[in-house]
Amino acid sequence: MKKWSVVAILGAAQFVMVLDGTVMNVSISTVVDDLDTTVTAMQAAITFYTLTMASLMLLGAKLGDVWGRRRAFVIGSCIYALGSLMTALSPNVQVLFLGWSVIEGVGAVLVIPAVAALIADNYEGTDRITAFAVIGAVSGAAVAAGPLIGGFLTTYASWRYVFVGEVVIMLFVVLFTRVIRDRTARQTAHIDVWSVLLSAIGLVFVVFGMLQSKTWGWITPLHSPEIGGVEIAPLGISLCAWLIVAGAGLLALFVRRQRHLSAAGRQPLVDVELFRIARLRSGLAVLGAQYAITAGLFFMVPVYLQMTLGLDALETGLKIFPLSISLILFSIVGTRLSRLWSPRRIVRIGQIALVLSSILLLASVDLELQNFAFGFGMFVAGAALGLLASQLGNVNMSSVSESQTSEVGGLQGVFQNLGSSLGTALIGSVLIGALASTFALGVSSSELSAETKALVSEQTESGVAILPAADVADIAKEAGLDETESAELTRIYTDSQISSLHTAFFALIVIAFFALFFSRGIPTEVMGRKSEKADAPPVT
Repeated sequence: MKKWSVVAILGAAQFVMVLDGTVMNVSISTVVDDLDTTVTAMQAAITFYTLTMASLMLLGAKLGDVWGRRRAFVIGSCIYALGSLMTALSPNVQVLFLGWSVIEGVGAVLVIPAVAALIADNYEGTDRITAFAVIGAVSGAAVAAGPLIGGFLTTYASWRYVFVGEVVIMLFVVLFTRVIRDRTARQTAHIDVWSVLLSAIGLVFVVFGMLQSKTWGWITPLHSPEIGGVEIAPLGISLCAWLIVAGAGLLALFVRRQRHLSAAGRQPLVDVELFRIARLRSGLAVLGAQYAITAGLFFMVPVYLQMTLGLDALETGLKIFPLSISLILFSIVGTRLSRLWSPRRIVRIGQIALVLSSILLLASVDLELQNFAFGFGMFVAGAALGLLASQLGNVNMSSVSESQTSEVGGLQGVFQNLGSSLGTALIGSVLIGALASTFALGVSSSELSAETKALVSEQTESGVAILPAADVADIAKEAGLDETESAELTRIYTDSQISSLHTAFFALIVIAFFALFFSRGIPTEVMGRKSEKADAPPVT
């Protein structure tokens, strides 16, 4: 029992890190009312939380090497608990923004890389595989349980209790960190400021560009930001495209800077030569794809259940619950299978299951919820994510020496953020674009009067918003339409939502299918068996 106390403590911290964002997403409308703020302000807070983690994750990993992994973990946990307490007690959105988006984000960038590195420090062999599987299962369970926990507490108590609970958990974590060993010697390296700035600004530009693409457009400007009434779309191209290109350029300079530091005998922020290790490259790519698919799935499912079918946050969480159960179950199954099958086979099975689950969910989306088909689709999706979770952490960490595990932990955090941002952006863009075109086509081919068609066309000229289908009739009546035309417009919008969800789920199938090609470098040897090749990780 003592052996697994370490993973229990680290798993509790990981659960809190992942839970946070999913809870806020389902509680947003209640928080808006409670703090007398706007949805836009809350969306900005959610976005900035992601940006804080993305921009500082590599620095957090390096600080773990300099301070010591356990010390960084404790400091990060304390910072995170302070941010959670501020969020729980926040009287306005400004305090919430500081506590949640900034302070919690800073705490997370110290905790997340340290969790991965400390697992590698405290476990070996099959125990390490099991420990990483537990951490992966905890992360996935937090994603799936977040809507259920947030929905229940928001409905029957207060969203603030979620953050009070986080404070309690993180204090518990800090009190019991003595059982965690930190075997890796601290580094005395000087942290290069230019590397920090290049990586932070570059990642912020890329992630922010992806997140805003649903609003501003990928290339063609949609709802561009304005300064003094003038749209910011340089040369007629969306600001998102410019941000992503600029971010990519800064990251290219970051890579060049790391190589220059290594050549000069100085310590880089990240050893970019790690990307020459085939198994690590594949492991990170599959991890990013997994988070992209998960983020896309958790963007679409609430749209379907809440906006189309009118379920509340708690009911939505219950519908997602089969994914939580199967994810935990198949994380255990994947760990057992790792004694018989290679990581690549298990990862490939998980990836194929993700494709199949997307097909099942596509088939279940209708105006009336097909409970069995939808529940089974969510169960298969959870099984797929569980199998992936049981392998990827160990594949990545076993690709490098113990002294480099913090760096890999930081890279995992970066790829998780990039994958989640890309998945949300791509699926969100497909869904919104399909909704706009389908709705416009439905209105133009309907029996609505010419005056009504002109009115709808004028009101939706800049795009169609995702809103509860039940609200369309009220909006139509406020615009002066009679009951017949309001009902017809509601039908068209509801049908358009279903059609756009089908398109978005098909896009998810395509992403899941092409992700299969990322797993070519995953090891083919069964863990624990001697390979005929050298023990050194393959480099290409």
